[in-house]
Amino acid sequence: MADKNGQTETPDLGELRDRIDDLDKRIVGLLNQRAEVSLGVGRYKAAHHEPIFMPFREQEVLNKIAASSPGPLPDKHLRTIYREIMSSSRHLQRPERVVYLGPEGTFSYFAAIEHMGGAAELTPKSNFEEIFRAVAEEGAELGVIPLENSIEGTVGQVVDLFMKYTVHIQAEVFSRISHCLISNAERIEDVEVIYSHPQPLGQCRQWLRTHLPDVPTIAAESTAEAADIVAGKKAAAVIGHVRLADMHSMNVLAQSIEDLPDNWTRFFIIGASPSREDRRDKTTILFTLPDRPGSLARVLTTLAHQSINLTKLESRPFRGEKWKYVFFADLECDLGGDKYEDVLEDIRDQCHTLRVLGTYPTQEERP
Repeated sequence: MADKNGQTETPDLGELRDRIDDLDKRIVGLLNQRAEVSLGVGRYKAAHHEPIFMPFREQEVLNKIAASSPGPLPDKHLRTIYREIMSSSRHLQRPERVVYLGPEGTFSYFAAIEHMGGAAELTPKSNFEEIFRAVAEEGAELGVIPLENSIEGTVGQVVDLFMKYTVHIQAEVFSRISHCLISNAERIEDVEVIYSHPQPLGQCRQWLRTHLPDVPTIAAESTAEAADIVAGKKAAAVIGHVRLADMHSMNVLAQSIEDLPDNWTRFFIIGASPSREDRRDKTTILFTLPDRPGSLARVLTTLAHQSINLTKLESRPFRGEKWKYVFFADLECDLGGDKYEDVLEDIRDQCHTLRVLGTYPTQEERP
């Protein structure tokens, strides 16, 4: 609104707050209407034995919401809000137990929160095998596991556990790994000792040499354990996720202290049964080959002839058999779809063993 001189009038603060209050009431009403519909979806899924977690459907909803927004609310904020709405919807439909590498405050914990939302029932596990066992044998609906880091490479133990347990990949999640220096101290100069997991300590080595060259570092089992130790000390610091500061009411003395800023971890969300969504655009397989020349070349040639892009290929020793190897591969296609039925059979004939670990949607918000 403009005054008589053509200048824009500043609205009265009380009037603006009244408008916000009115909008909040309408938003709450609409959210509850959405929740009622979501409960109906939950009843349908229960009657038809369908899974609650549908990653491609959720990605589709997020994309539609973002595309329909005229602003000024940033796309990233809108997606964060709707992830929490969908997390609440899943919880209303049927609470799902999600297991992750704990304790609370690890990068796996924050990746689970980022993707599954705050309403997810997160249960920490002390090692990777406990996560796989909980999903495969103990009734946990989902598990969150780190597969590979853009700097450190693949977590070999995770590949080994895919050989041991029958679980299925439901989705992939890319999470940016950024380290902060967190402490009860007010200044970096006051820090006398630093705790963290060995990986963050290694990934911040140059920064530490430059800014805190004489301060000793102590390795802990996890960044979360390190934060627990530091929370009770005045002159100690932890290197870890920025949200550890809020969890322990500590100060962030420095942010983004990793030596290589383009640091990402790719996580898998695993379940006890295969994905049943219609749209799946990526496949991960695990296979062994007969001991004869050209075995791997034949598999790769079959994929190339079908224009299937191979985005990851890695070998691991096959446990229990010396000098035998298992291959872990990512393919940019839905190998379980009707279109590739003959291709899958050809590859199966060429392999000694073949397991399709999962067909799932590619995460669009990726590095």
